Amino acid sequence: MPATDPYVVALAPNVHAFVQPDGGWCLNNAGFVGAGGDGDGDGVSGETLLVDTAATERRARLLREAVLDAGLAPPRTIVSTHHHGDHTYGNGVFLPEARIVGHENCRAEQLAAGHQLHLLWPRTDFGRVEILPPHLTYRDRLTLYVGETEVRVIHPGPAHTTGDSIVHLPAQGVVFTGDLVFHGGTPFLPMGSLAGSLRALDLLRSLDAPTVVPGHGPVTDPSAYDATERYLRWVRELAAEGHAKGATPLETARQAELGEFAAWRESERLVANLHRAYAELDGLPEGHPLDPAAVFGDMAAMNGGVPVACHA
Repeated sequence: MPATDPYVVALAPNVHAFVQPDGGWCLNNAGFVGAGGDGDGDGVSGETLLVDTAATERRARLLREAVLDAGLAPPRTIVSTHHHGDHTYGNGVFLPEARIVGHENCRAEQLAAGHQLHLLWPRTDFGRVEILPPHLTYRDRLTLYVGETEVRVIHPGPAHTTGDSIVHLPAQGVVFTGDLVFHGGTPFLPMGSLAGSLRALDLLRSLDAPTVVPGHGPVTDPSAYDATERYLRWVRELAAEGHAKGATPLETARQAELGEFAAWRESERLVANLHRAYAELDGLPEGHPLDPAAVFGDMAAMNGGVPVACHA
């Protein structure tokens, strides 16, 4: 059952965040940017861009209703911030009218992952889900326009995944971070890079956007970057100590004192992040594939022996 119903936050004229509390597993955020319209939802006038969709068909339909309730046209562009199913499974609700935009690695990763969430959470009712990767890909940066609104799509390098995109609206002072930021939740690095995530935070800071829409959790401000950085540096130090002792990621995670991060959701992700940190200490390339069975198995061990739950 969902924690609570999704809600919409107006960030600027025709710019909204679609927030899904409490931001736990499969409860991601999305957003939409409109160019106005006649308000009847028929798409005759106006234009709308989506940032991500949702993990289930039902939730994606709630997102579509939110767009229309705001008086905007049905979306014609979707920007996928990365390939994970909680951000992309709902794409089919908006096709064939919409085109999907994403980093070239996002497309490759989404096709390789397939119905990955179904494998992780076979009892979840995802609804009808087609794997629909980006139709239009880019490598470094891409600029889109929604009416007069400039939308900058920026690849930070390997971070949460190897195919992340930041969506920046410079005139509105808004940035959609995707899962580079979990506000009130634990970062998740096994498909990306710890070092790259730190670089991505520097990039986000350089955009100087006062309004920050994280991939999960409530809308926030740039202070979320500082909290995320403290966690990542702590994980790096923890990994260095454990690696030097010859301790496994699970042994290191079990001995760790979470301190200021104890209140964050999904603390079991620590062991997944240590797997990534260990791989980088071993000299493996950023984004080098890890063993998902080992990563999720260790997270289950950290979760009291119970697999992590999808809350969508």
